[in-house]
Amino acid sequence: MLKRKDIEKKEELLAPYAQKSRFSKGRCHKEPEHDYRSCYQRDKDRIIYSTAFRRLEYKTQVFVNHEGDYYRTRLTHTLEVSQIACSIARALELNEDLVEALSLAHDLGHTPFGHSGEDALHELMRDYGGFDHNIQGLRVVDFLEERYPDFPGLNLTHEVREGIIKHSTPFDKPRAVIPFESKGSPILEIQVVDIADEIAYDNHDLDDGITSGLLKEEDLKQVPMWVVKERALKAKFPNIKGEMKKYQIIRSLINEQVTEVLNQTDANIKKFRIHKVQDAVNIPERIVTVSKKMQSSREAMRQFLMQNLYQHYRVVRMSNKAYRFITSLFNNYLEKPEQLPPTTQKRLKKDDKYRVICDYIAGMTDRYALDEYKKFFEPYERV
Repeated sequence: MLKRKDIEKKEELLAPYAQKSRFSKGRCHKEPEHDYRSCYQRDKDRIIYSTAFRRLEYKTQVFVNHEGDYYRTRLTHTLEVSQIACSIARALELNEDLVEALSLAHDLGHTPFGHSGEDALHELMRDYGGFDHNIQGLRVVDFLEERYPDFPGLNLTHEVREGIIKHSTPFDKPRAVIPFESKGSPILEIQVVDIADEIAYDNHDLDDGITSGLLKEEDLKQVPMWVVKERALKAKFPNIKGEMKKYQIIRSLINEQVTEVLNQTDANIKKFRIHKVQDAVNIPERIVTVSKKMQSSREAMRQFLMQNLYQHYRVVRMSNKAYRFITSLFNNYLEKPEQLPPTTQKRLKKDDKYRVICDYIAGMTDRYALDEYKKFFEPYERV
């Protein structure tokens, strides 16, 4: 039988710059090690069984949950990020267990209704500490999850908590938080999850945009990466069309970008002489990245998505509605906190009411937030 010590011994076969579980900086609250799981495997399991993780099923990625069953949610996005990140980590001989835990945790702090929900809470909390979904994710795993009698939160390892707070993409700008305010770059496993997140949402938002009909096939001629893949696909399968054509192009786009990450990262590791974990941390620029040519191609795709999907009038309408939902709920709870459920009301005795209400709304799913809104503001809805 494989025990924890055996797992830790197998990790010695990983690259010298991989984060080994036996060198973890540990947990905030001391716990005995598990007999047959490494600390990062244990973190992954704790995240999967958390309430916040389950709620990702009904939180918006781009399209609100009730618009259809085929669109991605925060949960399906998280699983796709995990698949991409683990593939990259495996090829680079990094710690796959740590990468999987980081991937599964990276969106735990997101509000209902995507970025419009976050914008609303940030504005409402402007004078009370603001709102940042990375910081909220850390609050979830350090404080808000209630699973263990010995300590609050999930008591995750330092490395997973650092990955949550330092998660960085064009949509995620981390803020320094004690004890993670040190300068330099994150460890390579964190960098892998960051770029896997970018690859996942770029390509899968493109996929969902086409499925929704908001992106038309003729519009995609503005995306050079799409045009190249479509031409190659038609040369091989002249009669391919519809859903299969879309799937094969998206698949090819993801494969090309992952391959680029692997090749460029391998070159960077050699260029910067990365021989141990701290070497990557000491270098201010990212090691896990793509070539400048690929970065330019990806930027063209993002600009297309911004102009044609994220700023599409229907998406903007839904975002604006969501902003009003969140604002109305927040002000309603603020006016009469007695409307909060009893378990949340208990926190009002020791915590600031603004933060308590913010935590409560941030933890809602889209569906629950809509139901609450109906109960408060539609006169014939049962409360």
